[in-house]
Amino acid sequence: MSDSRAVEAEAAAAAAKALETAADSVSNWARAGRHAGIAGAAIGVIAAGAAAGVAIERMTVGRGMRRRARLALDAEGPYGTLRGTSGSAIAEDGTELYYEVDEPGDAPGNGGKTAKAAKNGKGGKDGARAALDGQGVQGAQGVRKRLLAALGRRSVAPTVVFSHGYCLSQDSWHFQRAALRGIVRTVHWDQRSHGRSARGHGQIDGTDPVTIELLGRDLKAVLDAAVPEGPIVLVGHSMGGMTVMALADQFPEYVAERVVGVALIGTSAGKLSEVAFGLPSMGVKAFHAVAPGLLRALGSQSEIVERGRRATADLFAGLIKRYSFGTPENVDPGVARFAERLIEATPIDVVAEFYPAFAVHDKTEALVAYDAKPALVIAGEKDLITPADHSRTIAERLPHADLLCIPGAGHLVMLERPELVNDQLVSLVERASATARSSRSARA
Repeated sequence: MSDSRAVEAEAAAAAAKALETAADSVSNWARAGRHAGIAGAAIGVIAAGAAAGVAIERMTVGRGMRRRARLALDAEGPYGTLRGTSGSAIAEDGTELYYEVDEPGDAPGNGGKTAKAAKNGKGGKDGARAALDGQGVQGAQGVRKRLLAALGRRSVAPTVVFSHGYCLSQDSWHFQRAALRGIVRTVHWDQRSHGRSARGHGQIDGTDPVTIELLGRDLKAVLDAAVPEGPIVLVGHSMGGMTVMALADQFPEYVAERVVGVALIGTSAGKLSEVAFGLPSMGVKAFHAVAPGLLRALGSQSEIVERGRRATADLFAGLIKRYSFGTPENVDPGVARFAERLIEATPIDVVAEFYPAFAVHDKTEALVAYDAKPALVIAGEKDLITPADHSRTIAERLPHADLLCIPGAGHLVMLERPELVNDQLVSLVERASATARSSRSARA
């Protein structure tokens, strides 16, 4: 058989297997009842769509070449390799929460060389240049110059604290960290059970389920440890935005005194149980009803599931692209692979632990704590996880908010359109710095 025919045969087999898996899903769900069958059918539609994309890719790219491409992207991609001064905060249940601090005045590459630059013995400007690849070095440097000019050396610049989303880590802020590095003080932390933070103690022993309120208290612990004084700008994506809302809900006096700006990116204040996730309308309600139980079942068989995730890497990658990016065909392959690695690193039992918290999340009223602050709300118009309408609802509650809904962008908008996000974030820091200066003058 010729090489081309062999590849086509492999592609057809892969597509058939994926469709068979989707059909099995439908059948299994149907055994649980009519509504569960509808949810299974909806899941099957997604799986079949992803399988079709994988099949097309496999018709043109061989398995060995795909594997080599992944390894090359993992080895050479600069994304997620920036490091700062590490620290840890202790949550109320004893969980160690990992964070890193980038101080102003440091050289962009100092203490945080990219893996590529470090391997070549490069830091400083070369390290920063590698970190900014993918966004466009000139564009990112323009952002840096603008912020330096606006802040000046003697201004009261706030500490910018970044909270990441579900199944991600602090590294998901790569482009924003690179743009602000060395100019303002920034703190990047890993939510419990994510990234370099420890598994949640209360979740390991089963005594304390994950709630958004708990994550808000985790953020407070990080702020107490990493930013004991001075003004703060809070930046949260997805679950991180919900964490920022939970902080305001539980510590409104702290927010009033310390927070001078807030950015809520690709997030929601509530009603996530109504999100369709791109599913057919008939299956949405059933999906939300059965998904927590399904995830619990998968989490109880984590070793088997993790092996399955590795074995079906192509299909998994297709699903990640669908739900991470609005126009995946326009995303740098290195960035797409980076997103895969972030999500792959989250164990299925952690995925299961966190998921139920979103259904009951409702922090609409808590937004009042930020209504007098400079605010930024950003969404991707093609976000299937936290739809843009949720961001519009948030912006309606924040009279001082700048709202940006980016056409063609998806859930990981800060990776998909970093130049737009960075530009807006710099504007927020400028406004927040002016607020901090005014507050200091009023107290003087």
